[in-house]
Amino acid sequence: MLRSMYAGISGMKNFQTKLDVIGNNIANVNTAGFKKGRITFQDMLSQTSQGASGPTANRGGINPQQVGTGSKIGSIDTIHTEGFQQYTGGPYDVMIQGDGMFAVQMSADNNDRAYTRSGNFGLSDDGNGMNNLITTSGYKLLNADGQPIAIPKEAEKITIEGNGKITYLIDGQPVDNPDAIIGLAIIPNPGGLEKIGGNLYRNTNNSGYDQQQDGLSAPENKEVGAGSLVSGVLEMSNVDLSEEFTEMITAQRAFQANTRIITTSDEILQELVNLKR
Repeated sequence: MLRSMYAGISGMKNFQTKLDVIGNNIANVNTAGFKKGRITFQDMLSQTSQGASGPTANRGGINPQQVGTGSKIGSIDTIHTEGFQQYTGGPYDVMIQGDGMFAVQMSADNNDRAYTRSGNFGLSDDGNGMNNLITTSGYKLLNADGQPIAIPKEAEKITIEGNGKITYLIDGQPVDNPDAIIGLAIIPNPGGLEKIGGNLYRNTNNSGYDQQQDGLSAPENKEVGAGSLVSGVLEMSNVDLSEEFTEMITAQRAFQANTRIITTSDEILQELVNLKR
C-alpha cells in the first residue's frame, strides 16, 4: 500500500479536527468570557531509507534520506487573550481588566471550585435572609476569603466598585461589609485549565495554581496584579470572525488537497492492477 494514502488520511483527520475547533469558535462568538481554541500540527515519524554518513578525507558527507508518513495533532490550545468589551449597564455585570479569574463554588465542598472570565452575575436567595451573587448556572461567586458573597435582602443600590468591593445602602445608610469583596484567582498557566462547559474552567496539575496555597486576591491588591473590575461591562468572546473565516478556508482547501492525495494514490494502484491485462 502506498504511504501517500496513509499520509492523506492523517491529513484529512487533522483538518477535520481543525474545522471542529473553528466551528466551536464561531458558535461561541457571542459567548461572554469565551476563549477561542487553536490547533497545531506535528509531522509523524519518518521512515529512513538511508542514514546519514559523515565526510571522509576523500568524500563528502551524505544526508539522511527520509520519507514522512503524515501529520498528527500537536496541541489544541486555549488562547486567553482579553475579549471584546460590551457595555450593558447591568448592576451585576462585571469585567476584569487584567489576568485574574472569578472563582465560583461548584458544590457544598468549598474546595470544589471552578474559574471563569464571564462576569454576568445575578442575585439568589440563600434562604437565610441573604442574597448570594451567582453565575447564570447558579454557582455562588466567592469573595477574597474563598467564601460565598452574601448581601442582605434589604440592601438597596448595590454597586460593584473597581477594587472589588460591593457597596449598598440599608435604610438609606451606606454599609461597609468587609466580606463583600469579589475574589480573583491568578492562574500562572491559564492554558493548563480544563474547560468544563458553562463558561467555566477546572484547575489541573498543569495550570500552576494551588487553590489551597495561592488562594484568592482582592482586585485592589496591586502587588498581585489580578486586575481591576469594571461594572456594567461584560467581557465577550475573543473570537475574531475574519480570522476564523480565513482559517476555515485554509482548512477546507487543505482537506480537499488531502482527499486529492488519496484519489491520486488510488489511480496509481488501479494502474498497477491493470498491468496484468
